[in-house]
Amino acid sequence: MHSSLTISPRSGRLLTGIAETPDFEAALQKILSEYIELKIERLEQDIQDFEAKWGMSFPEFAERCEAGTLGRDAYDYEVEKDFWEWEKAVTLLEHYRKFRE
Repeated sequence: MHSSLTISPRSGRLLTGIAETPDFEAALQKILSEYIELKIERLEQDIQDFEAKWGMSFPEFAERCEAGTLGRDAYDYEVEKDFWEWEKAVTLLEHYRKFRE
């Protein structure tokens, strides 16, 4: 099944101008690929920051939270906040890496 996309001429010019190609489809592909790369880089940095802060990987952090061996209350605001943000970063990184392939 083929679907069509309608965009304004102004948006088309902006897209092809940013991508530096007159081909709309190639421009869209290039911009989306670059966006995915930027998201991956940001998520990898976020994960590295959490690993440095807690001195472990997310699976170990999650396991220690569950087991109560983290050395901090797993329900502490900072711990819970980091858990959810870290888990989100790991999940999104996997998601964007699949798109990159």
